Amino acid sequence: MTIFDLTIDELRRRTSIKWTRWEPDVIPMFVAEMDTRMPEAVTEALTRAIADGDTGYPEQPIYEEAYADFASWRWGWDADPSTFRTSGDVMQGMRHALEAATDPGDGVVFNPPIYPPFRSIIDATGRRPVEVPLVDDRLDLERLARAFADGARAYLLCSPHNPNGTVFTRAELEQVAELARAHDVTVIVDEVHAPFNGPEFTPYLALENVGKAILSTSEAKAFNLAGLKAGLLAASPDSLPALRSMPDLVGEATSHLGVIAHTAGLDGARDWIVEAQAEIEANKRLFARLVDERLPALRYEPSRGTYLAWLDCTPLGLAHPGRHFHEEARVRFNFGDDFGSQYSQWVRVNLATAPAIIEEAVEKLGFSLPSVDS
Repeated sequence: MTIFDLTIDELRRRTSIKWTRWEPDVIPMFVAEMDTRMPEAVTEALTRAIADGDTGYPEQPIYEEAYADFASWRWGWDADPSTFRTSGDVMQGMRHALEAATDPGDGVVFNPPIYPPFRSIIDATGRRPVEVPLVDDRLDLERLARAFADGARAYLLCSPHNPNGTVFTRAELEQVAELARAHDVTVIVDEVHAPFNGPEFTPYLALENVGKAILSTSEAKAFNLAGLKAGLLAASPDSLPALRSMPDLVGEATSHLGVIAHTAGLDGARDWIVEAQAEIEANKRLFARLVDERLPALRYEPSRGTYLAWLDCTPLGLAHPGRHFHEEARVRFNFGDDFGSQYSQWVRVNLATAPAIIEEAVEKLGFSLPSVDS
């Protein structure tokens, strides 16, 4: 089985953001869509639902049960499906969790560089952003402790981290939980990229004595199902009242076909996700080698999580690397300053694609830089 084998011509038939936002000659490696076919189990479940006219509203807790079973298989976490409820997607779930756990004006901690919607939901809910940047891609626990002691009421944790792909250790997460408990901070964690990791990943709610914590997740990334909306929220015992206080509209945003698709992936595409992880790791190694060969001023060290690469382009001396690569190389990445104003020299690269596309893209990057011997 090979998952990332679609050609550019096949992919350009798609009509989603990734393949229609930019000019036809641009290789898109920005938004977190994977260049894959749908797993067979998901295709079969959706085809059956449509043939049966099963396109109404969701009711049965199949998604919650499938996620709990998957979590036991993948991470050894015995999750309780009764502590879950559905949502529209991860960020909608995080927004409702933030509203349930805090009040307007409360401080909310996050770790730049960070997926841009983290900032957006803090601003949209009238909360106060508190930045605790990562240091060498790891959590700055001392500064995190100070932020909690200074009165922050919630912490938005991205695990694995987006954009840099850090998979936090159990020990790091246990220290976060200890600090959060000590200062009565609710940890709201996005684990949407977690399925691409096995036992090396620790679900936050799997920790003992975790205090106040709410998980927001989905299989949108795992099986490339962003167009089929279905998210999950879960809570620790201390945060169950907050979870249950959320309005009914949280679950009403869930698509019935989304529930069917995500459930089918969790139940029937486990070999697929293991293969995807292996191919992603191979793509990261390929990207590292190609960067070394074609862009020798730069260094990329593969991360353990996500299918994204976070690349520091400072040594190239470009005013804005992301714009240069788009305009001159005809390759589009996410601009680093979207993840924090101080990261304008960085780009986020989506490596969930065919190796041949990665090779072509890096070759274009090299040719766009006259100072590089290509």
